[in-house]
Amino acid sequence: MQTKKLGFLTLIFATVVILLSVLNSYSLLSLPHNVLLTIRWAALACAGLYAMRKKSLTTWIFVAMVVGIEIGYDFPAFAVQLKVLSKIFLRLIKTIVGPLLMGTLIYGIAGHSDIKQVGRMGWKSLVYFEIVTTFALFVGLAAINLSGAGKGMKMPETAQHDEMPAVKHQTAEDIILHTFPENIAKSVADGEVLQIVIFSIIFGIALLMVKEDKRKIVVKGAESLAETMFKFTHIVMYFAPIGVAGAIAYTVGHMGLGVLVNLFQLLGTLYLALIGFILLILLPIALFLRVPIKRFVQAIIEPVSIAFATSTSEAALPIAMESMEKFGVPRKIVAFVMPTGYSFNLDGTTLYLALASIFVAQAAGIELSLGQQLIMVFTLMLTSKGVAGVPRASLVILLGTASSFGLPVWPIFIILGIDSLMDMARTSVNVLGNCLATVVVAKWEKEFDQNAAENYVVE
Repeated sequence: MQTKKLGFLTLIFATVVILLSVLNSYSLLSLPHNVLLTIRWAALACAGLYAMRKKSLTTWIFVAMVVGIEIGYDFPAFAVQLKVLSKIFLRLIKTIVGPLLMGTLIYGIAGHSDIKQVGRMGWKSLVYFEIVTTFALFVGLAAINLSGAGKGMKMPETAQHDEMPAVKHQTAEDIILHTFPENIAKSVADGEVLQIVIFSIIFGIALLMVKEDKRKIVVKGAESLAETMFKFTHIVMYFAPIGVAGAIAYTVGHMGLGVLVNLFQLLGTLYLALIGFILLILLPIALFLRVPIKRFVQAIIEPVSIAFATSTSEAALPIAMESMEKFGVPRKIVAFVMPTGYSFNLDGTTLYLALASIFVAQAAGIELSLGQQLIMVFTLMLTSKGVAGVPRASLVILLGTASSFGLPVWPIFIILGIDSLMDMARTSVNVLGNCLATVVVAKWEKEFDQNAAENYVVE
């Protein structure tokens, strides 16, 4: 217990020291630079020693995040080059996602389920996703109206000459076709999660129609593939702290800690809105279902940390699926709900879109009535589902919303300036929401192992 307390205090101390450095850089403190530099790295060395003794991947990831911040702050030119580490980690993760989803889904459907149960899980998941994401939209709408973060903002002179990043316009036909695979090998290579899910579901159902003697071999193969990919995930996760440190170092080195001060009101509004969504929506759902909160937090802290550092749900998907299975959710439900939620249950992204759209109107000095805002929200309710999995999805939706409601584009430049910092938070909430969704559907199906959840222990 003393070791845990010491380690926790060390991590807190390292974080506080870095915050003191930020205050010092803005002349709010007057400590010599070399003194602060020495103290910071000494604190990080202590945190590193604790992590070595603890031998916990979660601890290593948290230490790596703090180390990444420090490298980005002290050596920004070097830190920018560390992006390659996060790219390596993300590439390794992408090799896992396709085979893992195919193995778990095919085995879950053909090995344990029947067609009726697949259909039942499908409509239950979609009903839950729609209800929760609707709440997320309204929380985002309320937060930006209360903070008024965009009011009084003036258009930067450079905005007149800047050009938006190229984004391919998505028609309704494109969005529908994007959902279905034309070549499963291409879908796996491109990391198209929803296409892989649809193929695997149809394949699993088809396998149920095959005679037992012929089905058994393929089902066993799918089970072996799933087990192998979970072991593959364990190996890749040893590189996670390095990839996380590289991602955080690049973000801080590229943008600087000063960006935390710029547009702080918008950034703060998003973070507070996401916290409010967790406390007002997700927490009551978990309490109502009698989910052991402390154990659930222990189960999700690792995937959520990875999502926060890398700003991508995909990086956290394999470890989140494994954690939820250990937490007491059957594999067949995890394999169906988690990747489906990856496309349709993006709570953090949905909340962000509502908030960002009203921010654009506020920044442009355009007063929208409550009725107009509600129309915008209901439009987002549809479009946020439609472009799931599309590259630059948030940007596509923001630009589409601005165009549909006659809003200018220049405020989106301001949002893009700190988008990576906002992306960290909304991606973390996406992962948290999908983890909880697996528990909800498992409870709904009466297949949740409460005993496993209450006795969950972080390895």
